[in-house]
Amino acid sequence: MGIKQVSVFVENKKGSLHEITDLLAKANIDLRSMCIADTSDYGIVRMIADDSEKAMRVLSEAGHTANIREVTAFAVPDEPGGLAKALNLLESNGVNIEYLYALVTTETDKAYTVLRTDDSAKAEAVLAASNIELLDEKHI
Repeated sequence: MGIKQVSVFVENKKGSLHEITDLLAKANIDLRSMCIADTSDYGIVRMIADDSEKAMRVLSEAGHTANIREVTAFAVPDEPGGLAKALNLLESNGVNIEYLYALVTTETDKAYTVLRTDDSAKAEAVLAASNIELLDEKHI
């Protein structure tokens, strides 16, 4: 199932994030989620956009190194322990989480999460078997 995530490498300097978001805004691309991991010299900006292919094209044409990767996204009840339950299921089934971040939603009773694991197919099977709602492109 999964959704497409755009990752772009950016130099860790003033204005870099603004440049990327401005390029996407001018191309009428809506960002649904963003996560930044940085080092002293560069950062990796991971984002979910309403049109991942177009976002990738816009960023690449502007000279940025970017790629698209499929990630797992799911919804849990927006209540204490909702996410913990899903993470416990993954851990108890031997699925390692590489990274995780939140996804914007208009649902008031659900919390959306994006994650990358060492085994996406297994992660999705474990979550689905426990009736945890998996998300696809139509949800964003």
